[in-house]
Amino acid sequence: MQRWNNLASLAGRVLIAALFLAGAVQKAIDSAPAGEMLVNWGLPFGLVWVAMVYNLGAAVALILGIALRLVALSLALYCMVTSFFHLIPDDPWQMSIFVKNWAIAGGCLVLAGQGGGAWRLRFAP
Repeated sequence: MQRWNNLASLAGRVLIAALFLAGAVQKAIDSAPAGEMLVNWGLPFGLVWVAMVYNLGAAVALILGIALRLVALSLALYCMVTSFFHLIPDDPWQMSIFVKNWAIAGGCLVLAGQGGGAWRLRFAP
């Protein structure tokens, strides 16, 4: 049973990380859509690059299990905050992204609370 729990935890971490890896790649290839959302909210376009680096770093940390609880908690908060960029009730597509962000935040909160299983990197103090 423990082997299954560790496998499920690793698979869950990799699947959640895949979303953030894709976000980093999307921002690197075509930053305009994300940048436009930021600018529409009165924020600087350059935050796209900060988000890209954060998405990439957090995804790698999730996969490897480095600082897992802290990274998962930060990703949950990131998803909650960025969900409001998609809170456009007249646009069903944007509303689905809004709801997905909250669902992903929930998964990250579970990781933050429960940990990511035994199959991860740990560093001795």
